[in-house]
Amino acid sequence: MVTHVALAAPGDLATATGGYAYDRRLIAELEALGFRVDVLALGEGFPRPSAQTRARALSLLASVPAERPIIVDGLALGALPEVTRLRQHCLIALVHHPLALESGLSAPEAAALRESECQALRAARRVIATSAATARLLIRDFAVPSDHIVVAPPGCDRVEFAHGSAGDTLALLAVGAIVPRKGYDVLIAALARLADLPWRLTIVGDRERDVVAAERLVADIGRYRLGDRVDVVGVVAPRRLAELYAAADLFVLASRFEGYGMVYAEAIASGLPVIGTTAGAIPETVPAGAGLLVRPDDCVALADALRRLIAQPGERAGLAAAARAAAAQLPTWRDTAQLVAGATGAVA
Repeated sequence: MVTHVALAAPGDLATATGGYAYDRRLIAELEALGFRVDVLALGEGFPRPSAQTRARALSLLASVPAERPIIVDGLALGALPEVTRLRQHCLIALVHHPLALESGLSAPEAAALRESECQALRAARRVIATSAATARLLIRDFAVPSDHIVVAPPGCDRVEFAHGSAGDTLALLAVGAIVPRKGYDVLIAALARLADLPWRLTIVGDRERDVVAAERLVADIGRYRLGDRVDVVGVVAPRRLAELYAAADLFVLASRFEGYGMVYAEAIASGLPVIGTTAGAIPETVPAGAGLLVRPDDCVALADALRRLIAQPGERAGLAAAARAAAAQLPTWRDTAQLVAGATGAVA
């Protein structure tokens, strides 16, 4: 039985994103299962690493004993087509979402990333996808054989259900890094149509990953004169985030794509009604009856969904009840680790 693996990831594992949170919890749960996990830090700048970073990352991967499985985070693997040279190594790709589907890329950038990721995935003996939707994309658009894929959705911690806000003003919560893919521009424009309703939005998310997107968010809030109704609080400690989920009445995020959408699952775990989009894996993450999903980039439809749930407490309560029922069915992180452990054992 394989009990010694490596996990290779770019950047800082403490970074506040869903992908890094997955990696951190996976390491902890694999160790709890009795694995020894060597963490390889592949460097900064992915998915556009410098030549020096790229060379160092490939050298690190090559230095791992050939018989030891290496789980490589897709943020790095997709930018390293040269891994096809490591034919003797047991590479396992961990794909949170395809790099080419990040919002804001030019057509040449997206095409280059798609080709790079296709090449890199050919070197993987197994591909771990975080959702069935992402698995289908990898089979259809990235030529990954279906029998190479293992779907290992993120786990979710069991938490107390949200108690909601105490006043007449509805507490809306959005969680996600401030990058174009999260659709904050669409959300703010939708909320600008609802000035007649009682609501207040808190946005939790890294403001440093994309300075241009963060500046645009601040500008949009000012342009629509929503400064007294929208709080952008940046990254917060886990305890504070739990408090914000508990005090919220409604979770909303207008993502343009999600490979899984961990924050949607966290909202479900908290028993919150959800408003999201139909992009990527979100329809699989948000159970039927627990939320309203609209087309991505449809500001009018998003505003209509928000108005409907803000103005109709009965429907909101029905969605919350469905979310609470679905919370018990969410996978745990131990479930996730066992699926990954099975994938590593199968290819070692």
